Amino acid sequence: MAPLLDIRIGGEVVINTAQAVGIPIALVGAVFLSFGAQFQSRGVKQVEARRATAGTELGRSELLQLIRTRSWLFGSLALGLAVVLQLTSLRFAALIVVQPIGAIALVVTAILNARMNHIHLSRKVIRAIVLCVGGVAIFVSIAAPNATDSAISDDDLRTILVLLAIVLVAFGVLYAVFRARMIPIAYIVGAGVLYGFVATMAKTVINRLVTGQFDWLTVLCGVGLLTAGAAGMYLVQTAYAVGPPDLVIAGLTVVDPIVAVGIGVSVLGEAANAPWWAGPAFLVSGAIAVFGVVELSRHHPEVAAREGTKTR
Repeated sequence: MAPLLDIRIGGEVVINTAQAVGIPIALVGAVFLSFGAQFQSRGVKQVEARRATAGTELGRSELLQLIRTRSWLFGSLALGLAVVLQLTSLRFAALIVVQPIGAIALVVTAILNARMNHIHLSRKVIRAIVLCVGGVAIFVSIAAPNATDSAISDDDLRTILVLLAIVLVAFGVLYAVFRARMIPIAYIVGAGVLYGFVATMAKTVINRLVTGQFDWLTVLCGVGLLTAGAAGMYLVQTAYAVGPPDLVIAGLTVVDPIVAVGIGVSVLGEAANAPWWAGPAFLVSGAIAVFGVVELSRHHPEVAAREGTKTR
């Protein structure tokens, strides 16, 4: 007899038992991500209001002030719970299924931000959000029935570590050269790429620890996870200082899964059982979601207000 949690359409398993557990956990994690982003953003803006150079990257003194700001600490706690739930969901479902689900956080964050800051969301902004979430929803609907959650080999892990090292060096050089001219979406894209690696590394460390594979590769993976996580966190906090929280979440919930899914498909072979048309469909749905982020960055009222202030 088939497991009770298997969801079938026409006799075919659309969502298996493990995914039926992992997907709801990821959804709850996305809600905590929304609240965490909103309160962290509020904390960053409170700190930013006390300095003369508002709307620029955060310095060391501002980062130290954040840990004494109540709303930022509350947001950090919510984000911590979101991370725990995400890691738990990765134990049940493949990376290419779980990561894109975070896009639901964009809808919740947009509503929260609009209500808490009395912002009217225009049709263009709502359309951009629909594109982000719709593109990701199409992606998940294709990935879920075709995903293969396979073991990560040592060779795969070495490849991921090399890719992460290249990304960290490239971002470090770009940040050093262009930091004075960086726009909000640049910080968001950078954080999203790094968090995509964080998700992959976290899944790897969890799987290796569960199976008793604690070796130097596992340690290197942990170091890479912490390094990418710390760099991504700094970029996110700076993104909150120069842009609205729903734009930050839009970037993270689109760029993060694109990177994680790219690794899952190209390195880990999680889409090995997918039909031939899945690859083009992944590209199209991903392009739709990315276009939504770009549109949101162009038409969001808070971004427009900041740009108007800079040009005056």
